[in-house]
Amino acid sequence: MSDTSFIANGPEDDRAMLAAIGLKNFDELFAHIPVELRSASLDVEAGLSEMEMNRRLKALSRRNADHLVNFCGAGFYDHFIPAAVDALSGRPEFYTAYTPYQPEASQGTLQAIYEFQTSIVRLTGMEVANASLYDGGTALFEAIMMAFRVTRRNRVLIDEGVNPIYRAMLKCYSANLDFEFVEIPMAGGQARRAAFNARLNKDVAAVIVQNPNFFGCLDDFTDLLAAAHREGALGIVSAYPVSLGVVKTPACMGADIVIGEGQSLGLPLSFGGPYLGFMATRKALVHKMPGRLVGAARDAQGRRGFVLTLQAREQHIRRDKATSNICTNEALCALRALLYLTLLGKQGFVEVAELCAMNAAYAWERLTAIQGVAGTFRQYFFNEFALTLPVPAADVVNALIDKGFAAGFPVGRYYPGMSNVLLVAFTEKRTKEEIDMFAAALEAAV
Repeated sequence: MSDTSFIANGPEDDRAMLAAIGLKNFDELFAHIPVELRSASLDVEAGLSEMEMNRRLKALSRRNADHLVNFCGAGFYDHFIPAAVDALSGRPEFYTAYTPYQPEASQGTLQAIYEFQTSIVRLTGMEVANASLYDGGTALFEAIMMAFRVTRRNRVLIDEGVNPIYRAMLKCYSANLDFEFVEIPMAGGQARRAAFNARLNKDVAAVIVQNPNFFGCLDDFTDLLAAAHREGALGIVSAYPVSLGVVKTPACMGADIVIGEGQSLGLPLSFGGPYLGFMATRKALVHKMPGRLVGAARDAQGRRGFVLTLQAREQHIRRDKATSNICTNEALCALRALLYLTLLGKQGFVEVAELCAMNAAYAWERLTAIQGVAGTFRQYFFNEFALTLPVPAADVVNALIDKGFAAGFPVGRYYPGMSNVLLVAFTEKRTKEEIDMFAAALEAAV
C-alpha cells in the first residue's frame, strides 16, 4: 500500500497476527487465491480535497442517462413521485432513525408502519400485512419459507411467468436447503393449468404465480389457487401494486400470501435500490409470517398506542424458532410508500393505474402497426407487453439509446429462444408525443 496511515494496526501488529496463524507475510495469506484473480495493484491514490471530489462527482454525474425517455419495466417502473414524498420522508425524525430497539418509545415510527400495513391490506384485499421486507424477490423467498412452516412440506410449483430475477434469487437462497423448486412452463403467455394440476399433490407446499406476469399478461388465478387448496397447498401471488388500482385483487382470487415489489410506490429507480418488499396474508397464518408486525393497543388510561405485536426474528427468539434470519423492515422506504399512497388518495391512485393502462393500450396500437413488429402474446395486459421484432431486441435497445430512448428490456437474457422479444412498459409519465416518437424510432431501427 502506498499509504496505510488510515489503518490502526502498525507493522508490529501485522507481524504478530501473521505469526498467530503460522504465516510469514501477506503473500502467504493470499496464496490460495489464483494469481489471475488477484488485483494487479493495491495502491490507493492520494486523497482528493472536497473541491476536487465535488468536481469529480459532477463529471461522473453527467454520464448518467437521465435524459432517456424510459420504456423499461420488467418489475421496476418509472412512476411520477410527488415532491412532498421527498420533503416529508427526508425530515430528520424519519431519515436518521435506526431500528427502534425500544420500539414503544418510537410511537411516530410505529404509527407510520401501522398505517403502511393498513395501506397494503387495502391494496391487496388481504387481512394482515407486515412492516415490509427487503425487496420483492426476498419477499417471495420469505413467503415460500412461510408456506413450508404452515404445510410442513418442501416442494413448490412456480410459474415461468414469475419474474426471472426473483426465480434466480430463489435458487440462490435455496441452494443448500431441502427445497424442491419446480418451474412450470407457460403457454401463450399464461400459466398452464394442466401442467400445474399434473404436478399438484400432497407434497406441494405452495403454488406461485404473478399478476401481471413478467411479460405483462393478466390472468385470473382463481381456479388454479382453488386447485392448490384442494391438495392442502397455499397460493402465493406476486403482484404489481399499481395494477391493483384497476385489476382483480389477489384476495378475490383466493390467495393465501401476497407479496410484491413496492418500488413503484414512491421510490425512484436509483440503480436498483434501496427498494421495498411487501407481504400480506390471512389472519389464520399471521403467526407464521416473517419479520415485524405493528399493532394498535390501549394503555391503562384508555389511550391509543402502537406496539410491535409480532417480531419473531432471530434477534428476539432462538434461531431455530425464528421465522427468518435474513429479513428486516425497510422502514424509510415503507414510509415513502405510505406518503405516496396518502398523497394520491384512493381516487388518485385509481387514476394513475388507469393512465398507465390507457398509455399502454395506445402504444400497443402504434407499435404493432409497424411492419415486422407483432405482439408476442394475445392476452390482456395492464401497462406492459412483449413485442416480437424482426431483429435481435438487444440490438434495437442499443440503437435507440443514441436516439434518447430506454427502449425496453430484451427478454432473451432470461428466456432462451426469445432473443427477438422486447418487453416495453408505459406509466402515467409517458405522453402521447413520447410514444409517437418512440414508435417512429423503433420503426427506423427494425
